[in-house]
Amino acid sequence: MAFEEPSLEEPSTVASTRVGRIFGSPQYFRLWIAQMLSSGGDWLALFAILITADRVGGGTPEASVAYVMIARFLPGLVFGSAAGVLVDRWDRKRTMVVCDLGRAATLLWLPFVDFIWQLVVASLILEGFALLWAPAKEASVPNLVPREKLTGVNSLSLVAAYGTFPLAAGVSIGLAGLASIIGRVEAVDFMRIDPESMAFYIDAATFAASAFIISRLALPRSPQAGGANATGSGDSTRVWAPAQFLRDLKDGWSYMFLNPTVRTVNVALAVGLVGGGMIVPLGPVFAEDVLSVDGGDGFRVFMVALGIGVALAIAGLTVRQRHLNKERVFLFAVFGAGACLFVATCMWTLYGSALLVGGLGVCAGTVYVLGITLLQESATEELRVRVFAGLFTLVRSSVMLALLLGPALALFLNGLSDKFFDKDVNILGFEVIIPGVRLTLWLAALIMLAAWFLTLASVGKEQSSDGAR
Repeated sequence: MAFEEPSLEEPSTVASTRVGRIFGSPQYFRLWIAQMLSSGGDWLALFAILITADRVGGGTPEASVAYVMIARFLPGLVFGSAAGVLVDRWDRKRTMVVCDLGRAATLLWLPFVDFIWQLVVASLILEGFALLWAPAKEASVPNLVPREKLTGVNSLSLVAAYGTFPLAAGVSIGLAGLASIIGRVEAVDFMRIDPESMAFYIDAATFAASAFIISRLALPRSPQAGGANATGSGDSTRVWAPAQFLRDLKDGWSYMFLNPTVRTVNVALAVGLVGGGMIVPLGPVFAEDVLSVDGGDGFRVFMVALGIGVALAIAGLTVRQRHLNKERVFLFAVFGAGACLFVATCMWTLYGSALLVGGLGVCAGTVYVLGITLLQESATEELRVRVFAGLFTLVRSSVMLALLLGPALALFLNGLSDKFFDKDVNILGFEVIIPGVRLTLWLAALIMLAAWFLTLASVGKEQSSDGAR
């Protein structure tokens, strides 16, 4: 199948105001505000959902939390790519508005759940709407800002998605006092006011606000919206036929592996996340077993360092976006992430290790922002939604694999190390302890370096093909 060359629809005019210079256009600024509101509320609700799972879980709160987390991950693994095919057939703006309103309605139900199955169902619904909203949003960005501004606005998108986490954490602390004050009003007794229900009500309000803002955006219709199929015809019967649906799904995945840039980004992010994601479940164990500090304290230092590193990456990319060779910097950052993780796990002090984890954050933030930008620039308008839906499926699969594989692998390697080396080896006169967690993180770093090698090989193959032509 022949695919059209990518064609980003540049906005005809970009405001000369400060908003236009920073955000690319006033339209994208509004979309960013909507994302800030909904992301902040979503973090707040996630805390409340986990607390609610613990409360309604009865005698097995741990299992209840696990059920909810599985409900958050499972839809993306199973239906992520299909969501992209669906969004391709719908108006993107309308899709985002309906998804925001659907999430708001679901959140208004959560204060009244009394059983874990209700919470699992609500989590599945919320995740289903998120699966449709995210690719519609990412595919719409190139229609709102000029090409040269994509790196900067994707950095800002990362801020909106994850920078609201500490703000939501702070707000959640104050909800107990607010709930106590509002709970004294008898007229609102039917709302079951408590800290968790307040979080759900606030999150519902943020999604309603996001829906209103997005409804005011000037977004073009996607090529297939309204019953147009891949050839541009209006045969809606053919579009919704199962055979055509499966063919479109196949075309999306084929394009992800045939387009050199899309393939390179997907390989780097998917393989790299399998390695890098292991630091989340293993960070506390590494701090305690290798660095001999409290696991919780060490993990918090690592997360702060990681966050600072990502913030530095965002600032640097925003300032230098016009002067970047995005492909070259992307490859360098993939290598740097693996190298930083390897050296960080070789350290013997907490702050030395945290400094390298900060470097990992710089590289990881760079890889994410430039990866998204390269996809937006390379993917055709017709297939852009499916490309992002496929990417999010790969990302979720990689993160889930890292969270499950990391602890199991650390336990296995710990047994081997204890049996054959008594958990330490002598290297040039130095005693080096090698518990399973350190061996696992070394392996994770090597996996990330393998991602760099694969992306480098993919680029080299593309250049050789271009030279032959």
